[in-house]
Amino acid sequence: MLCTALVATAEPVVARTPEDVSRLLEHIRAKYKLPSLAAAVLFDGSIVATNAVGVRKQGDSQKVTANDEYHLGSITKSMTATVAAMLVEQGKISWTTTVGEMFPDLRQQMHPQYRGVTLEQLLAHRGGAPADPPAQVWSDAWEAQGTPGAQRLAFVTAILARKPAAEPGTKFIYSNQGYAIAGVMLERATGKSWEDLMRSMLFEPLGMSSAGFGAPASPGKIDQPWGHTHTLLGGIKPVAPGLGADNPLAISPAGAVHCSMADLARYVRFHLAGERGESKLLSAASFKKLHQPVAGGDYALGWIVLQRKWAHGAALMHNGSNTMFYAVIWAAPQRNCAIVVASNLGSDKAEQACDDAATEVAALWGF
Repeated sequence: MLCTALVATAEPVVARTPEDVSRLLEHIRAKYKLPSLAAAVLFDGSIVATNAVGVRKQGDSQKVTANDEYHLGSITKSMTATVAAMLVEQGKISWTTTVGEMFPDLRQQMHPQYRGVTLEQLLAHRGGAPADPPAQVWSDAWEAQGTPGAQRLAFVTAILARKPAAEPGTKFIYSNQGYAIAGVMLERATGKSWEDLMRSMLFEPLGMSSAGFGAPASPGKIDQPWGHTHTLLGGIKPVAPGLGADNPLAISPAGAVHCSMADLARYVRFHLAGERGESKLLSAASFKKLHQPVAGGDYALGWIVLQRKWAHGAALMHNGSNTMFYAVIWAAPQRNCAIVVASNLGSDKAEQACDDAATEVAALWGF
């Protein structure tokens, strides 16, 4: 999911207490009738607020906390691209490594147009991968068994056997399937699962102790927020953790991470500091590549780059939803500021509510 909000902010107010932020979030949560709404603010490189209001499950009394975890959906894409950049710097893979090179065993059954597609093209949504998977391939992904890596490989094998949706390199097509292919390329390059790469190279070094994969709550428990969908009559339906609470493992590199808003803010801080050369995990040049739009568009490698006055130039953003949660990042590298917002409802209402919250909470700090 993509959006282009936060075009202007209200006049900054004086109060910046946690109570002020919670009151603002609660007003927006109630207006849009969301189960919960959570946010974190990064100002001048420091996390200055983490707040959450509402309940973990509609119809239950358990309140969310500032440490609760939310599914990030497609925000995961920038994380996959970041790990790819780390592996490029380590010499395990390159931006120009092709699908054909990484899958020699699939070469005969692979559509010829996919053989020359590069890792960078996949991460920029320019590899020709389809926006939607073929119906039978998607059905098979839901029924798949075995390790996450095996499920992804089976999915990618089926995608690569079909003709690309467009000639690779010629067209932007936002594609979870492309990121699945890229994720399996990283697995092939390292001999490690995508999940292990994310944990060891990103979550652990950044202290993102809440980060994990899939629906955040434990099966049968309300220990974290449950996802919610809208019913046909306009009500809100909680989705129990377990089968059906997230997308198939086949597309995890495109959108399976969950974490707290504080940990998401830590991840954003890492990107803002890294672009200034202040990270030991990745060079400033790699961060700039991750943040540089490709071929004249506004999509970089896992980030959307938009010009905003409040950002004093380029703003980095991405949003995401697994249809049961919604989350969004807005970050201003020139100002070293960012805001992240999430809800445990996936809908247009949640998207609008999170955009409103981003605008109004950011205004408390004058950006």
